[in-house]
Amino acid sequence: MKRNVLIIGAGGVAHVAAHKCAQNNILLGDIHIASRTLSKCHAIIASIKAKGSQRGPGLLKAHELDAMDVAATKALIRSTGAQIVINVGSPFLNMSVMTACIETGAAYLDTAIHEDPSQVCEAPPWYGNYEWKRRDACLKAGVTAILGVGFDPGVVNAYGRFAMDAYFDKVDSIDIIDINAGNHNRYFATNFDPEINFREFTSTVWSWEDSQWKANAMFERKHDWDLPVVGKRTAYLTGHDELHSMSKNLGVPNIRFWMGFGEHYINVFNVLNNLGLLSEKPVRTAEGLEVVPLKVVKAVLPDPSSLAPTYTGKTCIGDLVKGTKNGQPREVFVYNVCDHKESYKEVGSQAISYTAGVPVVAAAMLIADGVWDVGQMVNVEELDPKPFIGLMNRIGLVSRVRDAAGERVLDPYAEAPAKSRSSTPVAETTR
Repeated sequence: MKRNVLIIGAGGVAHVAAHKCAQNNILLGDIHIASRTLSKCHAIIASIKAKGSQRGPGLLKAHELDAMDVAATKALIRSTGAQIVINVGSPFLNMSVMTACIETGAAYLDTAIHEDPSQVCEAPPWYGNYEWKRRDACLKAGVTAILGVGFDPGVVNAYGRFAMDAYFDKVDSIDIIDINAGNHNRYFATNFDPEINFREFTSTVWSWEDSQWKANAMFERKHDWDLPVVGKRTAYLTGHDELHSMSKNLGVPNIRFWMGFGEHYINVFNVLNNLGLLSEKPVRTAEGLEVVPLKVVKAVLPDPSSLAPTYTGKTCIGDLVKGTKNGQPREVFVYNVCDHKESYKEVGSQAISYTAGVPVVAAAMLIADGVWDVGQMVNVEELDPKPFIGLMNRIGLVSRVRDAAGERVLDPYAEAPAKSRSSTPVAETTR
């Protein structure tokens, strides 16, 4: 059993993760929050106290840390006694934090793929460029490293795996659909770090089709979806982290990611992009100042965490899975709906951060009690999804399923077969 959590990062997802850790600190133990900006860590702790989130006695402490400094990160892990590290800082930090975990023996969790600040949209599979190169080191050290365990990536990986196990003999396609039907009441803003957000959309869109990588331009392909609660929405084919592990681990020939965008977002994005303001390459001004245009845009846009108080509406994110069962065609949509206003009421956050922060804490809890403490590096779809989905149902993110039988709350133990696929790297758990 592992105890004591170090959360690295102090943005919107870290805010949610800290609240959820506090709500479950009887299992997780002491909670430490570390960031370059100490005041942000203190603000999260103040929010936890104001909301009464902490359920049991234990430390709740802030630390100043440059997580690019591996030695400093190792020292903090050791001094706090943290056996679980939740990395929800910038994706630029992943390799540094993972190295510190491997060298200290702490379990490692993140919610997004590593990125090199100087590279945008590297060649697929993205995990093969950085994370997977550390698999042998994790295995040798006996360190559990669960990659991309937010919502997408993360929960959608588990949904895909669960659907394959529970509903199909053969799966032909998985379409991951992410719709934010909310309104933040600002002229223009991104729901998470603008720099990371824009980097996703300024280069090649990679999808997995006919068992090979296919390249498209952003906003080149769109599809109209009729979804629960949010209704008919247009979404665009977009490159995304989970495709790069699910394509390898699930054996499904077609896996695509679709994200909803409004016309206003697309228009503003295209203007910024066409002017070169979304470039990660430095430019020099007439005054001789060297600036990175993307960082300037980030500096003038609203902080995503500031959107929460006035955010209204809901998100709908899920996997539309198609294939056959007993020789007959079948279609299943496994999904979650999250409410911005309810998220703010509970933890002071909007739903985008909530849907990313809850799953990583659920994974930490499964490591803490040994269910997912596998002593190696894995992506979420390599693990038994039932305890993960079941735990999220209890701590804030309820999964649902829509198929020919109708719509219902997903009880993973009632709907899954007794035995999961043999590729699972961990033992089947009991209820």
